[in-house]
Amino acid sequence: MNIQDSQLSAFRAEAREWLERNFPKSLAGRGDAYFDISPRYPEGDDWAAWRKAMGDKGWGTPTWPAEYGGGGLTRQEAAILRDEMEKIGAFTPMIGIAQSMFGPTLLEYGTEAQKQRHIPPVCRGEIVWCQGYSEPGAGSDLASLKTKAEDKGDHYLVNGQKIWTSGSMHAQWCFCLVRTSNDHKHEGISFLLIDMATPGVEVRPITLISGKQTFAEVFFTDVKVPKENLVGGLREGWTIAKRLMQFEREGIGARKMTVGELRPLDVVAREYVGTDERGRLDDPDLRARIVRHQMWERAHRLTVERVAEEAKTGPSEATSVLKNAGSIALQTRGELLMEIMGHRGIGWEGEDYTQTERDSARQMLQNKAHSIYGGTYEIQANIISKRILGMRDHQ
Repeated sequence: MNIQDSQLSAFRAEAREWLERNFPKSLAGRGDAYFDISPRYPEGDDWAAWRKAMGDKGWGTPTWPAEYGGGGLTRQEAAILRDEMEKIGAFTPMIGIAQSMFGPTLLEYGTEAQKQRHIPPVCRGEIVWCQGYSEPGAGSDLASLKTKAEDKGDHYLVNGQKIWTSGSMHAQWCFCLVRTSNDHKHEGISFLLIDMATPGVEVRPITLISGKQTFAEVFFTDVKVPKENLVGGLREGWTIAKRLMQFEREGIGARKMTVGELRPLDVVAREYVGTDERGRLDDPDLRARIVRHQMWERAHRLTVERVAEEAKTGPSEATSVLKNAGSIALQTRGELLMEIMGHRGIGWEGEDYTQTERDSARQMLQNKAHSIYGGTYEIQANIISKRILGMRDHQ
């Protein structure tokens, strides 16, 4: 055994022992409870204790620098930690766009003062952030945004509207794209951090087809934002926004279903559809489509791992591939699950349906949004064709 293998073996033993001492046994296998109410956190002493333990250790954001409250682990150590957590049904209690999108971006582009102020609370899971990007007239064409930030000397005065702002009803802060110049489309955009408690910020929840209120409209009326809340240089917001969206697409592409029926589709199908005399699923067409989906999903997971390795050397346009492929995988699974369950797959409420069946129906509808948010399927296809395949506009 070489020195590196010995060190990794020692870290595995350390992680296993620490998890044994600190992970509440009552929470084993209950990680989906976080995602079901994201970006809020479940209530209760065990939930709070687990979040505090992981925050104090820095393992909720394992590869982030230790000087800002992260774990300071290598990617190999972080992978070992995930492996040991999965063995006992543990999960990271630090969830949301603060950890997956905003934090990594601020670590790249923020000033030292901004990182010292905002990163530690994210590492401890003490604060919720929301993303002020899309507007009623600027969705896929995000650079057409009109929310304006006027220079007023020691502060910016922000006026405008954002829409589909995830979790803004619970967020304390918003990272926001604003227009600081009308002379250029992309180059006139800046990246501001806005305290949601500032006078003039109004949040109006949007009820989705699934019945949830995970998005909202956000209105800014004469909102004063200190100059020190500008990330990067003035009119450099588009560059920062593109980097953040790479983190977002990577996260969307790697996402799994977290509520509803989580068992493999072939297992669920045997229960709902039945098997033939040879023990095979008693519907050859459905059987073939389930196999194709499982092959696609497996290939996608391997691609996620490969892209994660390649990302060590810098940003990758492959995140657009992951985003589209991940959306297809989630949506296909949801639709196959509804077909497998039959009439029980459309249950919405009432005791005639199990909680898993009701959750699965809602999850299927929620999955429809995956091909829209984070940049539409068509936008990602354009990025792939131009920046990966090298095609020109007229092709």
